[in-house]
Amino acid sequence: MLPFTVEFRAGEPVFEQVLYAVKKAVVAGQLAPGDRFPSVRALSQELRINPNTAHKIVAALTADDVLLVEPGIGTVVAPPAAGSSEDRAALLGAELERLIVEARRLGLDEDKVLWAVRKHWRKFPKSS
Repeated sequence: MLPFTVEFRAGEPVFEQVLYAVKKAVVAGQLAPGDRFPSVRALSQELRINPNTAHKIVAALTADDVLLVEPGIGTVVAPPAAGSSEDRAALLGAELERLIVEARRLGLDEDKVLWAVRKHWRKFPKSS
């Protein structure tokens, strides 16, 4: 049993959907720092995805500092990223740009976008 859920949607790459699901589970507190993460094989079997895709997912999460490979232990959830909050916020650049482009395409103004962000922000507890 995986410690997170993925609701697969047609037309969106499986790789991106699983990355999002894992990151969401981390910020929601379903996966805490130090928790063991499933092996590539377990991930592949549970999600019924290609083992190569599962390997790429784990590699991407490791590169994004979401997961750590601990010798003798396996793959675990990493502690929150170090660095200043400004440095960490800068990592959101591409995602924020996509949000703004989509909001403008929909004809939303800044106040509506900020309202929507605040509404979704409150869904997740503050991690310690």
